[in-house]
Amino acid sequence: MSILRPFLSRVIHQGRLTVVLPDGAREDYGQPAPGFPNVTIRFISRRGMRRIILDPRIGAAEAFMDGEMELVEGDIMELVALIRSNTPWDRGAKLHDKTWFGRRAEWVKTRIGSINRQRQSRANVKHHYDIGNDLYRLFLDDDMQYSCAYWPRPDMTLEEAQVAKKAHIAAKLALAPGQRILDIGCGWGGMAITLAKLEKVEVLGITLSEEQLALARQRAGTAGVADRVKFELIDYRDLAAREAGRFDRIVSVGMFEHVGAPNFETFFRAAANLMTADGVMLLHTIGRFGKPGSTDAFTRKYIFPGGYIPALGETLAASEKSRLIATDIETLRLHYALTLREWYARTLAHEAEIVAMMGVRFFRMWCFYLAGATAAFESGGMGNYQIQFARSRHALPLTRDYMAESERDYVGRGVG
Repeated sequence: MSILRPFLSRVIHQGRLTVVLPDGAREDYGQPAPGFPNVTIRFISRRGMRRIILDPRIGAAEAFMDGEMELVEGDIMELVALIRSNTPWDRGAKLHDKTWFGRRAEWVKTRIGSINRQRQSRANVKHHYDIGNDLYRLFLDDDMQYSCAYWPRPDMTLEEAQVAKKAHIAAKLALAPGQRILDIGCGWGGMAITLAKLEKVEVLGITLSEEQLALARQRAGTAGVADRVKFELIDYRDLAAREAGRFDRIVSVGMFEHVGAPNFETFFRAAANLMTADGVMLLHTIGRFGKPGSTDAFTRKYIFPGGYIPALGETLAASEKSRLIATDIETLRLHYALTLREWYARTLAHEAEIVAMMGVRFFRMWCFYLAGATAAFESGGMGNYQIQFARSRHALPLTRDYMAESERDYVGRGVG
């Protein structure tokens, strides 16, 4: 019996997992079931098995990255999905790989790691976003939207779903000609440029990524909106000290996850101070279902150092201290899972290019990241929140009808 049997026999019930040991012996777990994959893995060394026992999440990732665990049948997406779907968050199940002390230790590491002072924030952004625009071009849509798309129809392409996402968000901003818009965490500029195309507004996009900044400025010029869309390399905290009360609207997509729990109140205070008295903000963020938690070791180490996925409750609690009114909340439950599966498929399709560019270990790490994220949105405790905030109760129409009307208009124009 291998050292993995006590763990895997407790976890795998539906779907079949076959483990080939370094000496060639085979162990089977679970039973074939509709909707659950059948996967076979082979361990090259017992060290890889020990890594998983010591810490299942980061141990499995590093064993796969280092070639100590190989996929014989199925791929890493199916392996992670098999394990996670046997322990779904919304059925009350969980992996018992951490004691109370272990969970508490992870919580403390997350809080310390996500303090994110301004110098550390720049370093964290550089770790993930300044690894080269060429990599992101290979798996993102044409507009390089690196956040959850919106899928009103399941048969949409990734490009169509990202256009739909931008229209969905723009409609919630209640745009009007002449407004000044701030895009916090503007990425490669796609949202800012789209807003300027949809309405005669001025947009300032801010980022901490030099790679993103250069491409965003280039794209604004190509799109013919550089006179109304500007981009700047600046921290939101510094901007708040300089531009108080300037912006009619704020949009922030996929940036709040990098703020860090200790800075939530600072973020919302800065946002409130940046807005006019009747300003509106739309916050689009990955969110944690249930209570606050911790960032897993793999994500902290390899993907988003300093990152933290917020629970809805702690997000709202922090916003309330700056007197921001939550005027609309939408939970996107499975939209990111659909998005991630598209990114994963495109990553696999460009394996040779990514390996040549970044190396085989990076490619395996990236595949594990996308697979783990997909499983978190399909079976784990992750979703997406879109929260609309207003400074004044009079800032928006009394009903939500304007959102649907504007969204239909924007989608009809086909502006991506």
